[in-house]
Amino acid sequence: MSDAGGNGPLVILGGRSEIGLEVAVRLAPGREVILAARRSDELADEVARVEAAGAAKVSTVEFDADATDRHAALLDALERDYGPLDTVVLAYGVLGDQARAETDSAYAAAIVHTDYVAQVTMLTLLADRMRRRGEGRIVVFSSVAGIRVRRANYVYGSAKAGLDGFASGLADALHGTGVHLLIVQSGFVIGRMTEGMSPAPFSSTPDQVADAVVRGLRRKSPRVWVRGVLRPVFFGMRLLPQAVWRRLPR
Repeated sequence: MSDAGGNGPLVILGGRSEIGLEVAVRLAPGREVILAARRSDELADEVARVEAAGAAKVSTVEFDADATDRHAALLDALERDYGPLDTVVLAYGVLGDQARAETDSAYAAAIVHTDYVAQVTMLTLLADRMRRRGEGRIVVFSSVAGIRVRRANYVYGSAKAGLDGFASGLADALHGTGVHLLIVQSGFVIGRMTEGMSPAPFSSTPDQVADAVVRGLRRKSPRVWVRGVLRPVFFGMRLLPQAVWRRLPR
């Protein structure tokens, strides 16, 4: 079993996520893994992969991230059926269509709801439960898109900026409680979400992101960058004049 955390139940919220699945595979040996996603009865391939990685048991549960009014009930059910949750990975989110979001306010709001509001709701519920128990691990995915929001993807970027701020403050609030919140600061990830798009410089793969998550959990890091070179790059980008910044591509 990986030493990145305890041996209690591992929950992947967003059980179809390529990154979430790669994390599950790495943490699976000897553990009970729960894949939570919409159409959870169609996760046979994902279940088989995690089982092959050595999980003690793999279960699936129905989960709609956007149904924030049902988040608490989901956690109640998970704790009733599987016991205290050891590690929970928030692997859901959408990139969205920036062009459509600029003219369709409801669509823009939907992107922000999934990438920010639905994250805040789940993070708050998880942190409260784990804090009262005095232990637990949570993984949340930020993005370099939120460091300095660009014209080319400002709807998605603004949601990630808000999420990063919320998660950073929550991590500070959890300091000393026994709960570890790991913030994953990733750049462009080559996968289904970005299919058809030209990779940005210093792109990564779901494998690389998952490796970074496991290292971060093992070391109890507050934040990991994927790839590490992006940290100094984006520090420098903050200094670019706005006239230059607005003309940058994705």
